[in-house]
Amino acid sequence: MKALYFILIAAVVVSCQNQGKMEIQKAKQATVDSMKVEIEKQRVIDSMQVEMAKIEEAKIETQKEIVVVHQQAATTTTTTAKKKGWSGTAKGAVIGAGVGAATGAIISKKKVQGAIIGGIAGAGVGAGTGAIIDGSKKE
Repeated sequence: MKALYFILIAAVVVSCQNQGKMEIQKAKQATVDSMKVEIEKQRVIDSMQVEMAKIEEAKIETQKEIVVVHQQAATTTTTTAKKKGWSGTAKGAVIGAGVGAATGAIISKKKVQGAIIGGIAGAGVGAGTGAIIDGSKKE
């Protein structure tokens, strides 16, 4: 009878040790998966920062003034012409598309499909928001 108890206790101890090893493996895998998600998020953030820098650079380029000087006899006139930049609607659409695509790719299990749907939705929302801002600036 003592041998039966000994065998039963040994079986319980061994099974608990195996279960502990499996839980450790699951915890390790969960940690690796969460690190992969964070790395992907950081990559998207970095790419969005690069895009925002490009947009700011383009904005600065379009705001440079061109000075034209006309001389006639003793009269000098100076005319400044300012290039038109992107409208708020266009900026909103581009930014919204980028953010929507990045968010869709991160959230969706099907990355490409999520990026496409997110980009389209983001572009629509961004264009709408930009149009509202344009309308309020005109008033």
